[in-house]
Amino acid sequence: MLLCFAVYKCAVSPTGDRLYITSLQQNKLLTLARDGTLLATYSDPALGWLRGLHVTPAGQVLVCGDHFHTVVQVGWEGESKLATLATQKDGVRRPQSVCYCSTTSSIIVGQYWDDNILVFRVE
Repeated sequence: MLLCFAVYKCAVSPTGDRLYITSLQQNKLLTLARDGTLLATYSDPALGWLRGLHVTPAGQVLVCGDHFHTVVQVGWEGESKLATLATQKDGVRRPQSVCYCSTTSSIIVGQYWDDNILVFRVE
């Protein structure tokens, strides 16, 4: 059953075969097939409230954890964390949005109640 506000953010894989959804009520990242079939569920108590979501042109899945001030990369299959990209030690405070810019090879993070946008160069 789909509840009100069940889908907070969504993103599509570059090939269009997967849909990634963050759910505030379930505090999970859901990975669906094009036909809506649930392929995977990812949950990490160390992230806290899942907010921002972005899929890079290379298919890398980026997710923000608001409560614990974290940005992570999740595997394209949506089942496991591959890397922690930024934390509170890097200046992240309640991240709400994340985006990868291929022109500058940077991850851009928007934060709640903060006028600063963080930019992290990646290689």
